[in-house]
Amino acid sequence: MKLEEKIIKETIKYEGNFLKFASVDVELPDGKVSNRDIIRHPGASAIIAFFDDDTILLVKQYRAAIKEVLLELPAGKLDLNEDPLQCAKRELEEETGMKSNDFTYLGTIATGAGFTDEVIHIYKATNLFEGTKSCDEDEFIDIYKYKLTEVKKMIREGKIIDSKTIAAFMYL
Repeated sequence: MKLEEKIIKETIKYEGNFLKFASVDVELPDGKVSNRDIIRHPGASAIIAFFDDDTILLVKQYRAAIKEVLLELPAGKLDLNEDPLQCAKRELEEETGMKSNDFTYLGTIATGAGFTDEVIHIYKATNLFEGTKSCDEDEFIDIYKYKLTEVKKMIREGKIIDSKTIAAFMYL
């Protein structure tokens, strides 16, 4: 069966700093018309940064949308027309103060395909070396080192609930 929907009309209802809220009229596979609410997002990159063979860097930061401090992979949104690898390199240094010349693309995840077009490109970084931490002026981040076994245990125990972090571990 054909499952694709054809976009008939898209209206931007709200435009924020980098997100857009769109009302999208679609033609369904059976020819009927329906409407979808979609949050348009520029995409992002996340990094599993290996400090050594068994230790990775995680960051803690407050997430206003859920009113919690989360432990998660370093990550950030793509700038306009930015290559996902360049974003990964930039975000690793900005958030952790570490750099790498050894990045491996692991895969891409869709964060909430029922309501947003956001995808996150996941990279593995090894052979880290010192750079310069330079978070955005509205970012407050703490950096931690964890053994892979510790991270997996925290995921199972519900101490790590960030979806990109949990999904990225499927690539290891």
